[in-house]
Amino acid sequence: MKRVALFLDRDGTINEEREFISSPEQVQLIPRSAEAIRDANAAGIKVFVITNQSGIARGFLTEQQLAELHRRLLELLQRERAHIDGIYYCPHYPELGSDGYGGGCECRKPKPGLLQRAAKEFDVDLARSYLVGDRLIDIQTGKAAGTTNVLVLTGYGRREYEASGVNDPAIDYVARDLYDAWQYIKQRIQEQRREHQDLDSAV
Repeated sequence: MKRVALFLDRDGTINEEREFISSPEQVQLIPRSAEAIRDANAAGIKVFVITNQSGIARGFLTEQQLAELHRRLLELLQRERAHIDGIYYCPHYPELGSDGYGGGCECRKPKPGLLQRAAKEFDVDLARSYLVGDRLIDIQTGKAAGTTNVLVLTGYGRREYEASGVNDPAIDYVARDLYDAWQYIKQRIQEQRREHQDLDSAV
């Protein structure tokens, strides 16, 4: 059976939102985000980071600098006994990108390319998986990929939620933060597992 996965936006969802982070020292975890990821790890759920990084195309940072940022993020999570199974990012920006980073791509959110790539590489069932982010573009990405989608009110979340008119049908749940989002997701996963067991018993 294919795996269930948790797809997480980075800035404003796992770590504090700062526009165009370029230094490892700027990476700071949002309270309780590591706890949520650790709990998902313990539940056997694959956890992926899905992030647009147009700062590369815009010349604000290099892919090497981005790798250093992600090492810092992983180190902070590791201190809390949490881990990420894969980080997928889009370095492109159609309007300004140069040096191979411009033009159209299939990986820039809200396109579902990053999720589809992770699903293929890790044998993930997108229809049974979840996406959590603080922006409507994240929710739109999940909608395009077929996941269940949670908007967190950290980062840009509260502003985005209010701007959406509070009734965006693509938002399956609104959570205070990643930990709250995980509690909702964990309950849904447990219910689905019980239903599956009941079906097996009935056969």
